[in-house]
Amino acid sequence: MRADAGRRGFLRAAAAAAAGVALPRAIRAEPRLALRLGYHAITWDGRDEQAIDEIAALGFHGIQLRANALQTYGECPAQLQRRLEQAGLALLCFSSGSVDAVAERESEYLETHLVHARFVHAVGGGMMQVTSRRPRDRAPTAAEFERLGRLLTEIGRRSADAGVRVVYHNHMGAFGEGPEEVARVLEVSDGRFVGLLLDIAHYRQGGGDPAAAVLRHRERLAMLHLKDVVSPAPGDRRPQSYRFVELGRGRVDVPGVIASLERIGFRGPAVIELDSVSDPARTPRECAAINKRYVVESLGLSL
Repeated sequence: MRADAGRRGFLRAAAAAAAGVALPRAIRAEPRLALRLGYHAITWDGRDEQAIDEIAALGFHGIQLRANALQTYGECPAQLQRRLEQAGLALLCFSSGSVDAVAERESEYLETHLVHARFVHAVGGGMMQVTSRRPRDRAPTAAEFERLGRLLTEIGRRSADAGVRVVYHNHMGAFGEGPEEVARVLEVSDGRFVGLLLDIAHYRQGGGDPAAAVLRHRERLAMLHLKDVVSPAPGDRRPQSYRFVELGRGRVDVPGVIASLERIGFRGPAVIELDSVSDPARTPRECAAINKRYVVESLGLSL
């Protein structure tokens, strides 16, 4: 009963925050940092039904799903909305996929991401992530950054008309890989329509300090991926040079990130993400339980 009440309170808080409604103090949680904390279904590798059940069973009240969910629910978003509500989960973010700076594909990207935005809105979500693919074996040119910025802005504009906020996800192998590249993507895109989803592990692997990034990009910061990475050489772009692990087991200064979020009074969503199980002997649920213990016991956060 207590877990159900907590989930109901979370959903009420998320809905009220989206609508700009102040909550009565009696139903407002007072954790160390008032984050809307959720968990990413990516670890379950497309087994979304299992992910929904297990994420909810661990006590989380928010979830991020990927575009593969359209294979099951694309024609019946209301069914997914009911499924999430029954589990006590809010759709904090939706992974909409990637774009690049190839002019010939712009119309395709605009159409695809608008379809996704309408789906997210129908499910009851309000945020959608987009990432980017950098050219192979070279840095993007200035013209390519400008083209990407215009494309992201237009995707964001159309998605906003559908009731969904677009956030750019920094990522290894993307235009926004290193710290200055992330800053450049934000510079060439319109902040009215494109926020920043700061993935703290990708930012660290890209050679940056994610705690400093929170402060640097505070005006554009819309949400975070709480994530950790093991790598002998941050900045090494080869995929085989790093792997993602549970929080507190890698090189990311996660407590420093939380301190920066406290400093700026950040209240947006944060999603714990682990791309795949860190050990073949573990299940996704076991990995999620490790992450849960870290955020609750080590970081002092509330689910």
